[in-house]
Amino acid sequence: MIPAKTRRIVFLALPPIEELDLIGPLSVFSAARRFLGREPAYDIRVVSDREGLMQGEAGVSMLAHGHFRDLRGKIDTLLVAGGSGAESCRDAEVLRWLRTMAPRVRRLGSICSGAFVLAEAGLLDGRCASTHWQRASALAARYPKVRVEPDPIFTRDGNIYTSAGVSAGMDLAMELVEDDLGGEIALKVARALVLFLRRPGGQAQFSVTLAAQAVENRPLRELQVWMAEHLELDLSVEKLAARMAMSPRNFARVFRRDVGITPARYVEQLRLEAARRLLERTHRSTEEIAAACGYSSAELMRVAFLRTLQVSPRRYRDHFRHLGARPAAADPRPRRAPSQRS
Repeated sequence: MIPAKTRRIVFLALPPIEELDLIGPLSVFSAARRFLGREPAYDIRVVSDREGLMQGEAGVSMLAHGHFRDLRGKIDTLLVAGGSGAESCRDAEVLRWLRTMAPRVRRLGSICSGAFVLAEAGLLDGRCASTHWQRASALAARYPKVRVEPDPIFTRDGNIYTSAGVSAGMDLAMELVEDDLGGEIALKVARALVLFLRRPGGQAQFSVTLAAQAVENRPLRELQVWMAEHLELDLSVEKLAARMAMSPRNFARVFRRDVGITPARYVEQLRLEAARRLLERTHRSTEEIAAACGYSSAELMRVAFLRTLQVSPRRYRDHFRHLGARPAAADPRPRRAPSQRS
């Protein structure tokens, strides 16, 4: 018998599974259960579409608690783990069970390619959803009714949560634990698992400065490094084109071809990423950070945060307060990108 105040968390795993998509978020809920110190906060169950061991993509086999059709009792949160088995799932019984359970659970979600199962069941039609950035285009192509957002680490649309892969599943679990049990328990879990207290879901899945290393045009790559080191300057197309000894029109065309986005969008991403780091790691005021990152005012920086991350700079900083900000003397704006061989 499950205590009345205990929430049942159920993971649906369809092998082959990505092990961390299951074990990562499961460990977050398990840690929260240990820290509560009274009746268990969570009853955690892993169910599958088959009996016996579940094959993992890294070669680790795991045993589920049982078959999904044998699960009884109320479910609070139902999460579909990722892996190649989830991405290729067409099992009518699995899909029918998900459609039956969806209106009965308080929260429904997926980790990584688990979103393909929810989409196949029609549960993401007309909704925003995220998955691992490498699978986002495939998800959008296969399910055109789903509004796929490739950048966020996780997305919430109503009571449906979808996350990017691997470690992002732990970020999603931290979000759910903090909603359920409050910041104090979430902080204890974060410390125990050596995690961020909570990365806002709107954070990008990968760094713009890291992505810059993939550009093959060496002069353009060097310009990107220079831009990251001089965010406080005028980084308009005209100024950047002059630095490259190109016409503004040709520079904009080459930049978009090689980088994949416009120069203006790239500058916006650089400034936002630098501002995030300064908020996380220093005690500087928002006015000082805005100036250091090239925003003409703190209000314009606030607008950029709300538009891109759906959270204000102050709220963003609150998420990282317990991690211990560094003194303002250390400026963490990006410097020369490390070699790809390092």
